[in-house]
Amino acid sequence: MTVRDCTLVLLVLDEIDGLRAVWDQLPLDRFARTLAVDGGSTDGSREFLAERGVPVLDQPIPGRGVAFRVAAEATDTERLVFFSPDGNEDPADIERLDDLLLEGADLAIASRFAPGAENEEKGLLRPRARVNQALTWIANRLFNEGPYVTDTINGFRALRRAALLDLDTTVKRFPIEYQISIRAMRRGWRIAEIPTREGQREGGASKALSWPVGKDHLKVLLTELPGARGLR
Repeated sequence: MTVRDCTLVLLVLDEIDGLRAVWDQLPLDRFARTLAVDGGSTDGSREFLAERGVPVLDQPIPGRGVAFRVAAEATDTERLVFFSPDGNEDPADIERLDDLLLEGADLAIASRFAPGAENEEKGLLRPRARVNQALTWIANRLFNEGPYVTDTINGFRALRRAALLDLDTTVKRFPIEYQISIRAMRRGWRIAEIPTREGQREGGASKALSWPVGKDHLKVLLTELPGARGLR
């Protein structure tokens, strides 16, 4: 069995229910490293991971964007796959994302909106999905000269470690994925997607509150416009 020169990064903040639900489905033996970046769990997530031999890294300050950078700086593998063990993301797609990098992609995204994908939000109005798709359309319109990217916001993604560090990201919280997508578009990266099935969250409410997160995404959009560096 070939072990991938890739780190599986688990992004964790009070995800004990999700960890228990997906653990046996994670392809841990296929990856050179598995590590977790923890945002301050108090529900037993840290202990669960430590008991299974997974290094748990602390963040100097809270935020998903910080977690991305902590992971990139802590490992030495060529590639990274970011996975949130909360029940939303499908473990079956972890290796598929890394495969896209091996096939030449610079950024691989598990898309909730590509043909064949399944989005968690099934209501008629689908407000969160519509906002996500609107932000994605704007990013494509303003920054993308390649094939249309259907999901610029989903955090279930993979890229090369050196490339992530070279992007010099600045976002501290949830819009880190949006900033990565926009900067990848601006650099002309090859962005590849696979359709994914977004499941129901295991345990507790989502930590991404719609209005604050939406404002943060708009701020990222504005600060990524040409000539807007002074707004950061």
